[in-house]
Amino acid sequence: MNTNKRYKWEVLFLLWIAFFLNQADRQIFNVVLPSIKADMHLTDVEIGLIATIFNLVFALFVPISGILGNSWSKKWIIIFSIILWSGATMLTGISSTLLMFILFRSTATGLGEAMFGPANYSLLAGYHKETRAFAMSIHQTAYYVGIIASGFLAGYIAENWGWRNAFYVFGAVGVVHGIYMIFRLKDKKSEPTTEEEKPKLTEAILILFKTPTALILTIAFSGLIFVLVGYLTWTPTYLYENFSLSLSKAGFMSMFFTHIAAFVGIFFAGKFSDKLAERYPQKRMLLQAIGLLAAIPFILLVGQSTTLLPVYIGLAGFGFARAFFDANTYSVLFDVIPEKYHSSASGMMQMIGFSVGSLSPLVLGYLKPQIGLASGISLLSVVWLVCAIILFIGYRRFYKKDFEKLQLTLKK
Repeated sequence: MNTNKRYKWEVLFLLWIAFFLNQADRQIFNVVLPSIKADMHLTDVEIGLIATIFNLVFALFVPISGILGNSWSKKWIIIFSIILWSGATMLTGISSTLLMFILFRSTATGLGEAMFGPANYSLLAGYHKETRAFAMSIHQTAYYVGIIASGFLAGYIAENWGWRNAFYVFGAVGVVHGIYMIFRLKDKKSEPTTEEEKPKLTEAILILFKTPTALILTIAFSGLIFVLVGYLTWTPTYLYENFSLSLSKAGFMSMFFTHIAAFVGIFFAGKFSDKLAERYPQKRMLLQAIGLLAAIPFILLVGQSTTLLPVYIGLAGFGFARAFFDANTYSVLFDVIPEKYHSSASGMMQMIGFSVGSLSPLVLGYLKPQIGLASGISLLSVVWLVCAIILFIGYRRFYKKDFEKLQLTLKK
């Protein structure tokens, strides 16, 4: 197996493309949502329900993927997930009823994407040790680029050839990449383990709750996802309805400023975090808290502005600040969790995070006719304020202890 220094960067490239498609496919529905709503005569609550069920399915299956990733081939889990969600994305294009959207978009796509996350991050972390936060930061840029590209291309395709074709195009590209990865992606060879050393199911589930830092990170991650899912689902519609932008422009502008700023911010945050963590590993969690606090005034700016310029400034500031959370999420988790639990722990964190986050589209969909999307978006800032306070407590009281405890275990 090719495990030289060059191949670990090829793994990063392969997983970057996969993550790009993962996020692009996820965002298509949000971008073409106004067209689907008009064509299918769906209500705001029904639209929110489709998004909520997607995230609930994702949340329910992602820990199963994490547990499987501890003992099964991560390569084949990743490939299976890509082909499943990409095929389901194509089938979403043929949907003609609410039930079909729930079946193909919410259930099948959600299941495919759930299988991807834990194995993806665990395999990448296995190839990158000293360069872990930097590699994770580069990998995270696929999230930003995928959403930006989908924001424009899905809207453009929908305007010119119909919303169904957006699902066909992106899904087909994903299937092709999944087939290509069969020949190029390789599992990372690890130290052989005995049956006693393999993580047991109960251990895999409970390890997250036995480590205070990991538990606090999970709570904050849940708040992060709640805000992001609500933002991703409804911001294109917010710009389309409140500022009379075209479908393609609303889809692009709602994603571009946030994610191009996050793209820039994640490189700085990743390098800065790695350098700072050489002496003060607990500072990673402090940077996460600072990032969420810094994002709050920009969230309010997006929701309370009546002209587009301050909205765009708010979206950019929101994106740059949240990059400090993104750059450190899995580095923090893997700094306090034993390696054999990496896949299952990240799966459990994502399950909890997306279970909580799944409620956001439905909540905002319910509030939309009551108080409007502008006020609903502004209220999201309260969630991140609470999360920032919790992260600061974790930084002050638990991170260093949990980090040093794991290091002592590794030396035995």
